[in-house]
Amino acid sequence: MRIVLASDHAGFDLKEKIKAYLEEQGHEVLDVGCHSCESVDYPVFGAKGLEKLLSGEAERGIFICGTGLGMTIMANRFPGVRAALCHDCYTARMCRLHNDANVLTMGGRVLGEALALEIVRIFLETPFEGGRHARRLELIEEYARSLKNV
Repeated sequence: MRIVLASDHAGFDLKEKIKAYLEEQGHEVLDVGCHSCESVDYPVFGAKGLEKLLSGEAERGIFICGTGLGMTIMANRFPGVRAALCHDCYTARMCRLHNDANVLTMGGRVLGEALALEIVRIFLETPFEGGRHARRLELIEEYARSLKNV
């Protein structure tokens, strides 16, 4: 699977650990930065990651900032993106099963390495269940289109 990674300075160390794990597992990794612990603005790197995802260059994204909140808010502003902030294995599983999340967001200052890697594994291995959940995702899209004019 082609996976785009994006982080700010607070997510840099965790991103590097996830990158090594993904490469070990045989995934193709597109690392759009950041590339150090020097302070940067997360929207810059979130946008680079979203460009890869929305263009089809990547199948999934993993975006990391200090809490994961900023990257989640930023990513979910774009049509076609379903970003899920996960800090445990249950939400990682459910965001794929029920919500077909295509971006996993995490907090580099919130999660330890072992848990973060398990969340990544679950996020990548869990399929979308479809069925009633697909109908609900379509409802979200319908509401998004109709509320654009409000």
